[in-house]
Amino acid sequence: MSPEKAAESIREKAPRFGQAKGRRTYLEEYRRVQKAILMKDALTKGIEAANAQEREALADYEYKALLTELQDAVEVEETLKWELESHRLDIEIWRTRPASARLQIKSHE
Repeated sequence: MSPEKAAESIREKAPRFGQAKGRRTYLEEYRRVQKAILMKDALTKGIEAANAQEREALADYEYKALLTELQDAVEVEETLKWELESHRLDIEIWRTRPASARLQIKSHE
């Protein structure tokens, strides 16, 4: 890939990476909120011990669905991260080749 195309790909993917990272961060924080809501629901159902409330919250379908969303968000973020890194490496390889060629020419002089 040419360095120009690699740089263009970085520019195109950067906003998607930012959105993916924002989504993951939101879901990580919201997971705590969801757990608290579910623990509060358990309390209103008469479960008073905090560890029992936590067990109920963690076993709840909504909490498990949130974890699946978080898993998907991390997957999207990591995929974009490594695509961006790949494009950065393409640019570095392009930069290194001429320098290596110059060094090889100097060593033969």
